[in-house]
Amino acid sequence: MTGTPRGIAPATGPVRVIKIGGRPQADPSLAARVAAAWEATGGRLVLVHGGGDEVSALQRAFGVQPSFIGGRRVTAVEDVERLRMALSGSANKRLVAALVSAGVPAVGLSGEDAALIGATHGAAVLGRVGNPVAVNTRLLVHLLAGGYLPVVSPLSREVDAAVDQGVPALNVNGDDAAAAIAAALGAADLLLVSDVEGVLAEGEVIPSLTPGGVRRLVADGTAARGMAAKLEAAVRALDGGVRRVRIGNLAAIADSDRGTVVMRDHSPAWSL
Repeated sequence: MTGTPRGIAPATGPVRVIKIGGRPQADPSLAARVAAAWEATGGRLVLVHGGGDEVSALQRAFGVQPSFIGGRRVTAVEDVERLRMALSGSANKRLVAALVSAGVPAVGLSGEDAALIGATHGAAVLGRVGNPVAVNTRLLVHLLAGGYLPVVSPLSREVDAAVDQGVPALNVNGDDAAAAIAAALGAADLLLVSDVEGVLAEGEVIPSLTPGGVRRLVADGTAARGMAAKLEAAVRALDGGVRRVRIGNLAAIADSDRGTVVMRDHSPAWSL
């Protein structure tokens, strides 16, 4: 599907939020998959993206060894501009260009634009890393009503940052940003797309989890690093009112039965 973007008439109904991790962005089928999802929702779709490998490569190019705590990147003040280049710059615009070529009227944004995502400082040991606390839903609703697909980089604006502050941006984990956007928009569904089929235990995908099961998997180390961060974001989305969160690979965009479902209640094969 290529050519001039096809507008979809503004529609009412539940919004779907999809977060795409850095590695799945390299898949040549991504744009077509997102385009199909955008059409299936009648244009009620918001896309959030990461780009961790690209950020790490840029850090190394500047002689900085990337480090992570709990699946979240330690971000020094001097790293912020690199995040802007990698996430809000190349990753965002490359994804937008691919979607426009696939016929989707995608608009690239960062959490800094119009204070789309407001964040407060997280753990001091992480540096310029924040937790999302506010979402400018007016901007997103305006774009959705106009028939556009917002494509959001998670670099965010520090809440109550001083006017003369040199670096008002905070690095927000993409999964956390997607969870905050989904909750603020009252999304019916949040999908966190990774390069694995779902949450794994002993090599098998766990079909569904409750928040209690999430806590146990994180506590016993079954889910660690980036997957732990995804699961924690999923629980925050549920706390914010999102009914259903899934974690899966690209195939989960079109297939609602793929991946691991995180919900308040379920009838899973696993008793977690």
